[in-house]
Amino acid sequence: MLRYFPYLLMLALVIYAFIDCLSTPAEEIRGLLPRAVWLLIIPFFPLGWLIAGKWQGAPATISAPAGPWIPPDDNPEFLKSLGEAQTRRRDQDPGGTDTP
Repeated sequence: MLRYFPYLLMLALVIYAFIDCLSTPAEEIRGLLPRAVWLLIIPFFPLGWLIAGKWQGAPATISAPAGPWIPPDDNPEFLKSLGEAQTRRRDQDPGGTDTP
């Protein structure tokens, strides 16, 4: 079984690189080769894609939060939603048992 491990590892690397190439946006692919050529190269040299085909670094889209973070126990919208959820639960439970 151990003798098949390198083959399984290589197959997993090829599958990972292939899916990564397909799911990478066009602007993150380096200008060396187009995506179609990378898809032909990956089965023979998957490390090439991981090393030279894709830009490494910070993600392209990082969004900042809209405002300062407010803890849930101080957030009036969150507390209001809890009250609404409890009211809905009470209305749906005709037996009168209040289960959390």
